[in-house]
Amino acid sequence: MSRIGKKPVELPKGVTAEIKGQTIEVKGPKGTRSFTATDDVDLVLEDGAVAVKPRGTSKRARQQWGMTRSMIENLTVGVSTGFRKELEIQGVGYRASMQGNVLKLALGYSHDVNFEVPEGVTITAPKQTEIVVEGIDQQLVGQVAANIREWRRPEPYKGKGIRYKGEYVFRKEGKKK
Repeated sequence: MSRIGKKPVELPKGVTAEIKGQTIEVKGPKGTRSFTATDDVDLVLEDGAVAVKPRGTSKRARQQWGMTRSMIENLTVGVSTGFRKELEIQGVGYRASMQGNVLKLALGYSHDVNFEVPEGVTITAPKQTEIVVEGIDQQLVGQVAANIREWRRPEPYKGKGIRYKGEYVFRKEGKKK
């Protein structure tokens, strides 16, 4: 039995769900998201909660049971509160700023890096050394944050680069004479 799959997904206030076959559409104050489940599970809407039940006892049905429940919970969290990733920039002369729909990053290269903000995500730079990525799609928010971080990953000797807020960077000792 899946411990995660057994729990129904409670719909917060202001969020509605509609099930059509294997597709669930969740509407909330931040937007609308949908997810299509595999044929190994059944989706049931009962008194303000969405329940996921496996259609059999096969290994695949049990795997899809917990995963589908997690996906539906991510939809409800996304349309009600949204997802957020915070990045910090460390390094002399490293900074970020928003200009329209483009994130401009000065990361020690001979040129500024222009990062085009994809649709469905909002990026803000409250300080020159902070970047905040927000949106209703957890996968898209995480991927955009990872793409920004990829421009200058934190290096282990001085710790310079773009890191997630609160990320620990293992530091190495430099060469000795």
